[in-house]
Amino acid sequence: MMRRVAGIVVLLLVAFAAYEWITFPNVAPLKDQWPKTTAFMELRKRELRAEGKDDTLLYQPVAYARISPYLRRGALVAEDNEFYEHKGVDVEALKAAIRKDLEKKKLTQGGSTITMQLAKNLYLNPSRNPLRKIEEYFIARSLENHLSKKRILELYLNVVEMGERVYGAEAASQFYFHTSASALTPSQAALLAGCLPNPREMNPGAPNKRLRARERMILARMRRWGYLFEEEVLTPPTPKKNAPPPPELEQTPPTDTATPAPTQTTTSTETTETTETNESQPPPQTTTTQ
Repeated sequence: MMRRVAGIVVLLLVAFAAYEWITFPNVAPLKDQWPKTTAFMELRKRELRAEGKDDTLLYQPVAYARISPYLRRGALVAEDNEFYEHKGVDVEALKAAIRKDLEKKKLTQGGSTITMQLAKNLYLNPSRNPLRKIEEYFIARSLENHLSKKRILELYLNVVEMGERVYGAEAASQFYFHTSASALTPSQAALLAGCLPNPREMNPGAPNKRLRARERMILARMRRWGYLFEEEVLTPPTPKKNAPPPPELEQTPPTDTATPAPTQTTTSTETTETTETNESQPPPQTTTTQ
């Protein structure tokens, strides 16, 4: 009887391994291409359609150099301060998360690096199933093997959810602050970085107490690690009253690592081609995915 059970278990493991090998994503094209959509975006659109709502999402990739260094650094201190030290998986953080899971007798989302979060957003789902976590691990290692750290962070900040229907730094900057991702103040960047663990509960446009606390924590860490001058935090620009509506997202970012991917809009799609040096080129227009 035990042999029979063991045989079934082995067969299931072999079948699972074969399935994973067949369906394992090819991450190499991400080196010079933008994803048209992600698994998390598609999941959100299905949820919205199931609720009978419009499934338009805001998503506009921009080059690394067009994302404020405050946001780049804020994301690192908030989500993965060992980003440049590990190879996709922070073993110590993962061990700590597992210990907490065992103590609480439930699975959590802790221990994920930025690379693992990118893997999950691009290809997986929010499930806490241990098998899904294993998939996340191997995809993260593949991302690290094929892409530079700069490209991984660039992709992450462009596809991660930053609020209801809002994905990526540029769309979030335009939506919440009526500015581009490159022009974010330290405080604005800290709010965007701070919302990442739960962007639907912590709205950068109307920060609750939890998000304000995370904003202060991120700014303090950035000061402590030399990312900010004190006066940049203490004297941010005064918000304008009756701010104008967000301008259209820019259509001609420069190109470096990425070539544009076709985009979808709720009305029509137009394609333009613009090339400048030393930047990544996102899709040519404001993206509202369907």
